[in-house]
This record gives sequence, C-alpha cells and structure tokens, in this order.
Amino acid sequence: MIELDRVGVRQGAFFLSDVSFTVPAGGYAALVGKTGCGKTTLLEVLAGLRPPTAGRVLLRGQDVTRLPPAARGVGYVPQDAVVLPAMTVRENLAFTLTVRKVPPQAVATRVAELADQLDLTPLLDRPAVGLSGGEAQRVAVGRALAFRPDVLLLDEPLAAVDDETKRRVTAVLLAVKGTATVLHVSHDRAEVSELADQIVRVSPEN
Repeated sequence: MIELDRVGVRQGAFFLSDVSFTVPAGGYAALVGKTGCGKTTLLEVLAGLRPPTAGRVLLRGQDVTRLPPAARGVGYVPQDAVVLPAMTVRENLAFTLTVRKVPPQAVATRVAELADQLDLTPLLDRPAVGLSGGEAQRVAVGRALAFRPDVLLLDEPLAAVDDETKRRVTAVLLAVKGTATVLHVSHDRAEVSELADQIVRVSPEN
C-alpha cells in the first residue's frame, strides 16, 4: 500500500498542501496533472528524497515519514534515466541485489532474466556511460525492478523513448501488476489507460 496523509511540501514559491490519497496493495495508479504541478515532488517525498513540511508518508501500512530512502524498500525510476556511469550495464542491473548481499548465482540469474526482458543482453558488458536515452531508460527500469520491490515509483518511464523500447518496458510493467503497488507519473492517456487501474490527479496551490 502507498498512502499520503495530509502531506504538505514547499519549494520556494511552489507548494502543495493537504495531499491525501491511497493506492491499495497490488494497485497500479497513474499520477497525472499539468506540467509543474508537483507530481515528481510527490514521488520524491514517497521515496524519501524530499522531506514533507506536513503530514505522513505510509508504505505497507507503516509510517516511513522519517525513514531514509534506503530503509523504505522501494524501486524508484526518476524522470531522467539515471545510470551508474562507473559501472557496466550488468553491474547496474545487479546493483540493488549486490548491496542486499544476494548470492552471486541468484544475482546472475536475475540479471540475465531482466536483460532478456528489456533487450539488454548485447549491452551487458558495455560501460553504462554513453548509452542512448532508450538504453539508459531500460537499464534504469531493470535496476529498479531487480530486487522485486513490492512498492514501485515511476516518473515518466516511457517518455521520450522509441516505440520498441516503449513496447518492451510496457510488457515488463504489465507483468508487475498485482505483485507490486505502483505509482506511475504519466502525461500519456493511452499509457495510463493500458497500465493503470486508478488515477490520482495533482493540482498545485500556487
């Protein structure tokens, strides 16, 4: 479950207040609204990257408002695909598993599975730096999914990618439905219609 309970957040002149919504366990919600309305800000609050000025953040029914990002156990794909440039694609996909001390054979199996699903197998031993936008996006999605999180936060993971990348990533996200609670920022109505079973609208107060 994902829940914001009367959350407020401020950045300069921009602010949101009294934001409350719940995504039930296993639900897939689309977070929608005009550009600049605070969708990314709310994902950052949920991920622990930005502290709220008021209210509570709950994950799995537990208050995590004061917990650091690493303690929240969420998979997070930021708006601009972020790869770890000093690592290979293989090491990026393995990262969240190795930090959790997953046995090497299990890591190798999971990386191979994700690479196949996301068409990354030919790129596994390439440095992550210098990847195309679509390639980096697939790596970012794979890294977030690697440890099979039960809460997944996605900030426009299908924006500005080619049709084949969109098809592959969509298929992976459809496979996640029901096994994780997902909050997915999107401006694409077709994307929302295909993936989401709940819509959360955001409106700023400035």
